[in-house]
Amino acid sequence: MSKKAHPRRLTETEAKAVARLLRTSPRKLNLVAQSIRGKSASAALAELTFSKRRIAREAKKVLQAAIANAENNHQLDVDRLYVKEATVGRAFVMKRFHTRGRGRSARIEKHFAHLTVIVRERPEAELGEGA
Repeated sequence: MSKKAHPRRLTETEAKAVARLLRTSPRKLNLVAQSIRGKSASAALAELTFSKRRIAREAKKVLQAAIANAENNHQLDVDRLYVKEATVGRAFVMKRFHTRGRGRSARIEKHFAHLTVIVRERPEAELGEGA
């Protein structure tokens, strides 16, 4: 009497990892995600390792999780993986206030974001072309 299993949304050569509620604005996180889109998995890891942005550490964890999912859950070749998608979504915004002079207050917004990384295995034909 259980529900039917949902069909897999990704193809057989793809794996995904998601980080929800990262404490940064989506705009800042998208700059980091933009730097790894389309790169090979090893090049993207190197990019995130040496990035000066604080949120790059969290993005690196998500990429490593996607690579581990590809290797362990879907038996994909790690050396042939590349970042197919790195999407950023908005989460909620915490609203706080900061007291100012003369009885006034200023609004402070603390943004949160979601990061989804999808890695894909390159076909063998593309590997020979120097991709």
